[in-house]
Amino acid sequence: MKASIVAAAALFLSLAACGGKGDDALGDNAAEAAEAKADQLESMADTATGSEEEALESQAEVTREVGKAKEEAIDDADVNADAMTPSQKEAIVNGQ
Repeated sequence: MKASIVAAAALFLSLAACGGKGDDALGDNAAEAAEAKADQLESMADTATGSEEEALESQAEVTREVGKAKEEAIDDADVNADAMTPSQKEAIVNGQ
């Protein structure tokens, strides 16, 4: 799971070279998407038991951390979201 955080951070740090006008909304969208996914994982954990419950809760925590890292990296990169297509924005938000 730490590898996921490192990979996500590396991906979004590569955006730093983009520059631009900056758009905090794009970073916020990435964090919100991660939060929604983490909430789903926690809902699944509520009905799970034992090690499956623990794994889902752990995955939810990592998902939130990755979302925060994405948000910071996008904001730090000062991405010009106005110049992006909707599919490009979606790819960044969803980490594709």
